[in-house]
Amino acid sequence: MSTSVRASAAPVHRAALPTRFVVLFLLSLLTAASGFLVAPGQAHAAQAPILTATAPAVVDEPCTSSDPAVCMIREMTPEQRAQARETRIRYHQLLDTMEDVADRMHAAGSSDEEIARTLVDMRNDAKDITRAGMSPEAVQALEARNMKKYGNPLGPTADQQYAKYGSWSAVIAAATRSSAAVDRELGLEPRG
Repeated sequence: MSTSVRASAAPVHRAALPTRFVVLFLLSLLTAASGFLVAPGQAHAAQAPILTATAPAVVDEPCTSSDPAVCMIREMTPEQRAQARETRIRYHQLLDTMEDVADRMHAAGSSDEEIARTLVDMRNDAKDITRAGMSPEAVQALEARNMKKYGNPLGPTADQQYAKYGSWSAVIAAATRSSAAVDRELGLEPRG
């Protein structure tokens, strides 16, 4: 009986490993290609009005947002903000890729738990890759927040997400959501 369990589990593991490498390759390709598409510190022409509309007014009041990432964005220069927006757009593209992976895994008969675990790992990999283009100070602040909240610099584990949401299908849905507050602060439409 243990042979059949091992045999049925092995293809899932082998299928998940190449998917992860493909996603990591795509993430690095997107990150590298974005440098050719957008000059550092400049947004695409079609995005400039959004950036102008969302640029924060200079105020001496402390940030009242409960999200430290929003407070960091509000302290950025317009050039840093444009770069942060481009990074966030790449992150959204990675979340789109994750949805495609989930659809393929569902079609292949993977369980919700297998899919959720794969997506949580992919999301944390996506965070790690998109942070490569951020300032060391910004990365340090995000990692400190996650360490305090989850005990992991990249974010929650699949088991922590399961404990929070109570089902693997809810973990799958959460894995491809983005922070609405951060998205709005950067002039983007929130996901999920």
